[in-house]
Amino acid sequence: MMRVYDFLLKGGPVMWPLLGLSVFTISCALERAWFWFQLLRQEDRIVHDVLEAARYDLTAATSVAQQAQALPIGRFLLAPLRLRNPTPETFRLAMEAAGDKEFIQMRKGDKLLETIIAVAPLLGLLGTVTGLIGTFSNLNIGGGGSAADASKAASGIGEALLTTAAGMIVAILALLIFRILVTLQSRQIDYFAEVGNELELIYRQIWYEPSFAEPTPYDVSSTRKTTGSLPVEG
Repeated sequence: MMRVYDFLLKGGPVMWPLLGLSVFTISCALERAWFWFQLLRQEDRIVHDVLEAARYDLTAATSVAQQAQALPIGRFLLAPLRLRNPTPETFRLAMEAAGDKEFIQMRKGDKLLETIIAVAPLLGLLGTVTGLIGTFSNLNIGGGGSAADASKAASGIGEALLTTAAGMIVAILALLIFRILVTLQSRQIDYFAEVGNELELIYRQIWYEPSFAEPTPYDVSSTRKTTGSLPVEG
């Protein structure tokens, strides 16, 4: 612990905001990791149960989706199923609106990470510049400085460069986390589209189109037979 504290002191005052950015980065990573772990661990089972139930009973499928409302995939599937006798266009619109809302939640933390990626290297560079200014201002140029003074100046330059290294480390860590999250989000968008299309197809083929099927034509022969049995006037 003392080594970390000494390292922060050597880097100067700019190291403290860099420490704060690193804490924000790790906190965001842990929160997003828990979110994606819960989602990816359960969504395949939820999708399977909802789609299987939708083939036989929409009420049962709605009930399954309601039980999974804590997860984005559950809310996404529930949005169209809770409608009463919707048209396919309304069915799809409800899914798209729910999907857009869930994708916004999935991107939570992205703006923070993008800010850290941009700011951390600049803070590190600022700390280096201010440290170099302080080091060179204490040099006795042209005054016949000793070897000890030169060693002290070299040590000061090395300490000033600590902030640049720290800023780059924080930015690289945030960038790696950000790219992982973007990849997961992209895959999830494709997965939602695939699941939504399958659910819409089930609704169209099994529930919507049969309800609007053409009625069975009258039996022409039976109609003629019945008409022929009626008495004919004069």
